[in-house]
Amino acid sequence: MNPGPHKEERPVPHEAQPQPADELDAEAVRTWSSLALAALGRARDDIDAINVYPVADADTGTNLYLTAESADRALTETFDNAARTGSGTAEVTGATEPTSLSEAVRAWAHGALVGARGNSGTILAQLLRGVADVLGAEPEDRRTGPGGLLAHALTRAAEEAYAAVAHPVEGTMLTVAGAAARAAEAASAAAGTAADVARAAYDGARAALAETPGQLAALGRAGVVDAGGCGIVAVLGALWQALSGQEPAAEPPARGAVTPAPQPADPCEQHEDGPAYEVIYLLEASEPAVAELRAHLDGLGDSLVVVGGDGLWNVHVHVDDPGAAVEAGVVAGRPYRIRITHFGDERRRGRGERAQRAVVAVVPGEGLAGLCAEAGATTVLVRPGEAPATAELLDAVRRAHAREVVLLPGGTELRAAAATAAEQARAEGVRVAVIPTRSAVQGLAALAVHDPDGSFDEDVVAMTAAAGATRYGELAVAERQSFTSAGICQAGDVLGLIDGDVAVIGAGLPETAEAVLDRMLGSGGELVTLVLGPEVPDAVAERLEAYVQSGHLAVDTVTYRGGRYSAPLLIGVE
Repeated sequence: MNPGPHKEERPVPHEAQPQPADELDAEAVRTWSSLALAALGRARDDIDAINVYPVADADTGTNLYLTAESADRALTETFDNAARTGSGTAEVTGATEPTSLSEAVRAWAHGALVGARGNSGTILAQLLRGVADVLGAEPEDRRTGPGGLLAHALTRAAEEAYAAVAHPVEGTMLTVAGAAARAAEAASAAAGTAADVARAAYDGARAALAETPGQLAALGRAGVVDAGGCGIVAVLGALWQALSGQEPAAEPPARGAVTPAPQPADPCEQHEDGPAYEVIYLLEASEPAVAELRAHLDGLGDSLVVVGGDGLWNVHVHVDDPGAAVEAGVVAGRPYRIRITHFGDERRRGRGERAQRAVVAVVPGEGLAGLCAEAGATTVLVRPGEAPATAELLDAVRRAHAREVVLLPGGTELRAAAATAAEQARAEGVRVAVIPTRSAVQGLAALAVHDPDGSFDEDVVAMTAAAGATRYGELAVAERQSFTSAGICQAGDVLGLIDGDVAVIGAGLPETAEAVLDRMLGSGGELVTLVLGPEVPDAVAERLEAYVQSGHLAVDTVTYRGGRYSAPLLIGVE
């Protein structure tokens, strides 16, 4: 959930310039984005501090900021690309303006969609999509006048955000967005300019935010306003500033904005029995498939938000079975950038307990992701043939929300990306160590000896030693005829790899696995770890456990399910 302790405000990449009161163009959107990012950066700590709903995990401000950062980055790239290609139509502040308002708002919304973080960030992405649906329409499809156009955009944004949430709750950022839209429509009806409409939306949002503690019991007990609503006020204040050139009088109220009720209940208590995991992924799927996915996920958990459209969606849900949530995405289409986070540590952080140390593990299966999450790790789930980029690893380090992070890349091909992510995280004040694990089973061995209460250096040494002392094997099926270190294999042959090299070529998985175990245990061992792929029956594990026991009485065996995306069989020998 929480992307990390880095709280420094990012420099605004584009200097905000006062705009004519009735101007609504691509440059105004660019300024709005820059000012919104800066405002969320300033309010980030305060918003995190009052985050009690739907989960008290102290990350709403961070999630909103990182979502806005992704949106702003996409918008900036659009301007930069236009400048390089000469496709713009006007010179503005040294950069070439995109060819249209439509191009700018659609790039902005797309950036928010692909970079949305958490429940609040996902809703913010849908709000920006609603704005883009109106401002990005053809001129003949728009209302007459910038004021009416902006009011319509804010109304569409609120409507789409409500529709994206499976069970909307009043007293949240949805309520604040809806109130802002109604105030904007009233100002538009009075023939207000775009700046007038923006000011009305900002004022309406602030008034609605102040009322949220009386609408949502969790807020009233904690004596705070809604954290996500604070973010909406910040974004709308930036809109008014972009169109009027006037700075909002004050930051959105957050910390200490409401007098707590007598003897307030612990804001975390009501959520302790909620789902244990947050699952987020991007999904390529059709609208009918997404409609079925919504219904399925709604039965699995809560806090369901599905945003997007035109074939690309961002799915967010809280569940007890993360594998089932990912599996539902596989049925609907192609899920990727899958993030699974366990709420246990997040709830403790919501009570003001910032973690000193955390582990980030890259794993090739949702079963392994759940296993590592239960052990306290923040996980990055990868699909066969895909590797997470540096940005995804950095995001995971931030989500770990700790002063010290141990990163387990899980593959030789990820070392460079892991090293770069670690370097960037260090620049943000996080102490990071990368342990060069080459397989998920080495990561499991490292996690088994992880001591979050010991010194950082000693913990890293112990985890590195455990990983290095674990030989790893993998069984895979050959896709074509090829030369290997064990000879020529044919398509369909079972390949037994040891420490990355093909050591055995066989016809069946159980027989080949036994041959691999013989070689791996030939030099000794005390523990065998078996990680079964989704298509491998339990009978194979039982056979291999018996095989180990028959030849090596002193060796213990543990078996896990790797889940979808894991290899047919992973073997670790310690």
